[in-house]
Amino acid sequence: MATQWEYATVPLIIHATKAILDQWGSDGWELVQVIQGPDAGLVAYLKRQKATA
Repeated sequence: MATQWEYATVPLIIHATKAILDQWGSDGWELVQVIQGPDAGLVAYLKRQKATA
């Protein structure tokens, strides 16, 4: 069976970027990409493996 993933998008506050990413990383999320959001802020895209039931 193929690995199943869940995804999240997170707005990044420029002065707290590391703390935000560290928190999500400690919860098992992996950073995939950071892009410029529609309001000129940064948005992080993260993924983690879905828990098996």
